Order: sequence, then structure tokens, then C-alpha cells
Amino acid sequence: MPARPRSLLIVTDAWYPQVNGVVRSVEKIAGELRALGITVELITPANFRTIPMPGYGEIGLSLTTRGPVIRRIEAIRPDAIHIATEGPLGLIARNYCVKHELPFSTAYHTQFPEYLRARVPVPLRLSYWMIRWFHRPATACLVGTPYLKAMLVEHGFRNVEVWTKGVDTKLFSPDKRVPLPYPKPVFLYVGRVSVEKNIEAFLKLDLPGTKLVVGDGPSLAHLKQKYPAAVFLGARHNGDLSACYASADVFVFPSRTDTFGLVLLESLASGVPVAAYPVTGPIDVIGDAPVGVLDNDLRTAALKALDLPRDGCRAYAEGYSWAASAEQFLKFQSLIDWRPA
Repeated sequence: MPARPRSLLIVTDAWYPQVNGVVRSVEKIAGELRALGITVELITPANFRTIPMPGYGEIGLSLTTRGPVIRRIEAIRPDAIHIATEGPLGLIARNYCVKHELPFSTAYHTQFPEYLRARVPVPLRLSYWMIRWFHRPATACLVGTPYLKAMLVEHGFRNVEVWTKGVDTKLFSPDKRVPLPYPKPVFLYVGRVSVEKNIEAFLKLDLPGTKLVVGDGPSLAHLKQKYPAAVFLGARHNGDLSACYASADVFVFPSRTDTFGLVLLESLASGVPVAAYPVTGPIDVIGDAPVGVLDNDLRTAALKALDLPRDGCRAYAEGYSWAASAEQFLKFQSLIDWRPA
């Protein structure tokens, strides 16, 4: 078995105050690795001045040149480097590693070509060329599911490996269930409120009870005005978030472009069945397990999911852990032989 790194550097353009799957994945993996005795350092937008990303004000783009980032990398001199995102910091770190022939791993958390096409008419072929270029030098490009690996291989990727994510079963638990002041059943969405999440596919559904949306994003004001019958709670964190999950009756996941969907596991850990489209993410997380319904008719999926047993959802989620995810992550980390400058 290859030697484990004693120190690891993670470079990510996604960090607080953002709350999304990338941020949670980086945070959880860093915590698990530290518990194993590995020193984990982070380079994030918190280290630099930022400007709001156009159309996504909650996302800060780092305002920095190559120098400060490279100096941090060289000061840390980690045993291994992982680049979590394709943003400005990730690009600087990637180019530095390529120039100095340092091995590094990357992660493909977001179906960027599809997200970009949802906002501007950029051909998928061009977007995938850019993403392929970014990840090609990595020793491993880590993805959340076998389905996504197969899709990237079809687009010409040759270094894709599956890295399964985990869920915090202490934070997300059926024990957090509380009465909600809304007509039942409660159909819940949790995540960024933006166009690529396809939330309108959920809000348009003719469903009984209440549609509950938890999250913030650039489409929030527009959707609140357009769908006044739905309840929009904005962003929720920690105990408030886990109570929202556990208190719902069905979790509806309308996205067709997410690469994994940590929210799926958080819902299941809370004892709440899932309704989703049969696309990457839900196919691998849910599959044929009796913890969710995947159907191209999202209304049918949501109504059928009401009949699924909640205890089975919790038991299924307990099969995923961040500890196992961290062990899997370590298998793809190549040790760096730092040569004299």
C-alpha cells in the first residue's frame, strides 16, 4: 500500500460564506484527515480579497495574482496537493504543479458545462474542452459516482476515479423532527436557489400540502414573487437545517445537472424519502433502493415517495460515512518529491 501523506494541501475556490456540497465536502474530508493525524492546510478565498461572482453574489472570486498563492504553496510544502475547484485559485495551483512537475489530484464537483449552458449559449463541446484541459494533468480526477465517471469518459477524460461522499448522521437525524406550521404533506427542496438547480420544475408541480424551499441564491426574489403559495425560508444552518429535513415528508430534488447531491444523503439520514429525476446523482445515490422514487414525471415521483418507509431511509444513509470517504480519498493522493529550487 502506498505511503500516506503526512501533510496535505487542499486548494478550493468554494468556501464560506457559501454553503454547498463542495464546501461541505472539503470541510468534512479535512476534519476526517486531521483525525487520522494528517496535517491539512487550505488555500481558500478567505485568504484573499474577493469580488462577487456575476449572477452569484454569494460566491466570492479571489482577487489575487500568482505570487501570493505560489508563496503559500511553497511555504507549506505539503506531501500531497488536491485541487477541489476549477476557479482562479485552482487554476493558479494547477499551473504551478504542471510547471514544476508536481503530482496533484483534482475533483469534478459541478457539471460546469451544463450549468454554463443554462445561463449563456456556450457550446457544450467548448466547455468540455476547457474542463478536460484543466483536469488532464492530474494523477486522478475524482468524481462522486460511477455514472458521472462513465459520462466524463465519454467526453474524453482518461484519469477519472470514483470518490464517494459521506453524510453526518449525527447532525442529520430523524430525531430532529418537529411539527411544522404548514399544511401537510410537506415537500422540501434544500440547496442553492438558482436557475441551474431547475427549482421551477418542483414549484410548478400540482401537489397537495406545502412546497418548502430552504436556501439562498440569485433566483430567490424572482421565485418568491412568481410562486407565492410556496414557503421560502432562506438559508438555514446546523440544527435549523437538520430540523427542516427531518420535519418534511418528501425531499424533492429537481436538478438534472448535479454530480452527486449531498442533500440526497442528508435527507435520507433524516429519514425522509427522495423524489428525483433518473439522472446522474440520484441514479447512483438512490438507484433501485426503496428509499426514493426516480421518474421523469417528478409529480409522480413525489406522490409515490410519500408511501416509502422512513426507517429504511435512515438505515440506507448509515451505509455512507465521511470516515470511509476519507480513506478512499487518500488512495488517490500522490506523494510529492520536493526538489531543491
